Amino acid sequence: MAHKFNIGQIVDLEPGMLRSLAPGPYEIRHLVPASDRDPDDPRYRIKSIAEKHERVASESDLTLSKAVFA
Repeated sequence: MAHKFNIGQIVDLEPGMLRSLAPGPYEIRHLVPASDRDPDDPRYRIKSIAEKHERVASESDLTLSKAVFA
């Protein structure tokens, strides 16, 4: 499956029960192939300016950031 987002796009990460998040939007840094367990849900390496590290997130956990349109 093709990736929905491109490198450099700004996205929001959906909060999860087991996930603590940095506030604010995230930038798509790298496209990661989907896993064999869920080939229809590609993954991304994303980065918030509030954190020093990158995260890996599934496409189903991301939405295009509304901050882009503000």
